[in-house]
Amino acid sequence: MTPSHPAAAAPVYRKIIRNIVPLLFLGYVVSFLDRVNVGFAKLQMASDLAFSDAVYGFGAGVFFIGYFLFEVPSNLVLARVGARLWMARIMLTWGVISCLFMFLGDFRWGGMAQALHLSDSEFGFYLLRFLLGAAEAGFYPGVILYLTYWFPASRRANVIALFMTAVGVSSVIGAPLSGAILQFADGLLSLRGWQWLFLLEGLPSVLTGIAFLIMLPDRPTAAKWLSPAEAAAVTADIELEDRRRAQATLVSAGHAFTSLRIWIFALSYMTGTIAIYAVSFWIPTIVQSLGIPPGDYFRVGLLSMIPWTVMIIVQVLWARHSDRTRERRWHSCAGNAMAAMGLAMLALWPQSPVLALTGLSLVTAGCGCSVVTFWPMPQSLFAGTAAAAGIALINSMGALGGYIGPMLIGQIRTANHGDASLAFIALAVIAALGGVLVLAASTGLRDQTADG
Repeated sequence: MTPSHPAAAAPVYRKIIRNIVPLLFLGYVVSFLDRVNVGFAKLQMASDLAFSDAVYGFGAGVFFIGYFLFEVPSNLVLARVGARLWMARIMLTWGVISCLFMFLGDFRWGGMAQALHLSDSEFGFYLLRFLLGAAEAGFYPGVILYLTYWFPASRRANVIALFMTAVGVSSVIGAPLSGAILQFADGLLSLRGWQWLFLLEGLPSVLTGIAFLIMLPDRPTAAKWLSPAEAAAVTADIELEDRRRAQATLVSAGHAFTSLRIWIFALSYMTGTIAIYAVSFWIPTIVQSLGIPPGDYFRVGLLSMIPWTVMIIVQVLWARHSDRTRERRWHSCAGNAMAAMGLAMLALWPQSPVLALTGLSLVTAGCGCSVVTFWPMPQSLFAGTAAAAGIALINSMGALGGYIGPMLIGQIRTANHGDASLAFIALAVIAALGGVLVLAASTGLRDQTADG
């Protein structure tokens, strides 16, 4: 039976969620943990290796340059060789590179570092962050593409929300874990806490990559836990939706790259990543500045959990409301507005623990709400190879936002002796602009986004 009727399809899609979403979720948890654990490592590493806030901000952000350069090629390769093999490759390489950060103080780069007027540690930090971004490029947009093989657009926002809660869960778990490693493993086997942090949080990525290789099916027809009839029904459901998608006029990579609407979507998405990654990489530093005694990293980790816990709860409820009302554009815009309010609070009340944590929570929740209702809108325009290219294009622009946000805060903090208020004001304006852009890009897509 073709599962074109939602009630008939529900048991099949619940089975798919049970079998693939937990593994994808785990992959994104370890991915995000390896991406942002440098924020906790900075609390010790910066003094050990003589990194200024500007050096740290640039190094945190340069990850996204590698990510940007390799993201579109990575997604096109994934579409050709399959998700199982390619995403396993991604995780294995980024796990190994993440572990290598523990040797930052030991690498000697000689003339290469000197030519750029950098210390060996600075050069190594920048290089490994760039390589980590290049290795991880394609994972997130690959998952977004992969979900289009399994779920029609009308069900996808809620599934993406379940997947995206990995960002919050990674931070809820990772914040106290990272703080505990910094504080309690420091000096073990003559290694600093930040060295143990990179090693112990890099190894799970390697193990998860192996799990992907063994357990992840490429398509419904390759899933042993679906009957042939169920696999055929899911495929037919998605194909039927694709045929009905009258506005899916972008069918090739070239079409995706030359669409003005897609570029506006990409700019809107970039504003959100500027905000979320600016905060992600600096939350431990912001929290520590709220009166936490030096060296009490575990307490920093516990308080850093709060914004991410709020994000997990709010974005799932937000996505369910969006699916129920079949409305995307205003949900996404409102998420940007929420983030802008939080950033303004950080600028106005940076020393108030309650108001600063409230502001951080608004930023994380707002960005989370915006992104989970964002993707179905540009996806309604894609068909064929344009899906792989278009999703990667939008996310690669987001990667540039990940470079801009942390660097902006680092530069302004260095120039203003640790005060980041001007940076948060600028970030608030950028987040608000993103809401305007998503409304502009989605004009005329109401019927399509209502179905997805």
